[in-house]
Amino acid sequence: QVQLVESGGGLVQPGGSLRLSCVASGSISSIYVMGWYRQVPGKQRELVARIASGGSTLYADSVKGRFTISRDNAKNTVYLQMNSLKPEDTAVYYCYLDSGRRWWGQGTQVTVSS
Repeated sequence: QVQLVESGGGLVQPGGSLRLSCVASGSISSIYVMGWYRQVPGKQRELVARIASGGSTLYADSVKGRFTISRDNAKNTVYLQMNSLKPEDTAVYYCYLDSGRRWWGQGTQVTVSS
């Protein structure tokens, strides 16, 4: 079993920044991918960014240049630094860990509004 706990969501004005964190605990192998999806009501969950245990990253086109994903393997933690936020970034953000099986966090709401 793997547990993922997210934090850092909230309300921010357009152009502002937020940093999401996700801590993993439980039976975690040394090689795994962590990342973030987001979802708005009525739409499919979409990949925002992911990072492999070796550090390689992948971003959705819509967030390139604005979001940065990073991880601390010693702490089993992944971060998502979100800058220049736009109203269309409003969504529930879900952390995940993939080690052959995918585990999900409970989600954290990000709202970008003036």
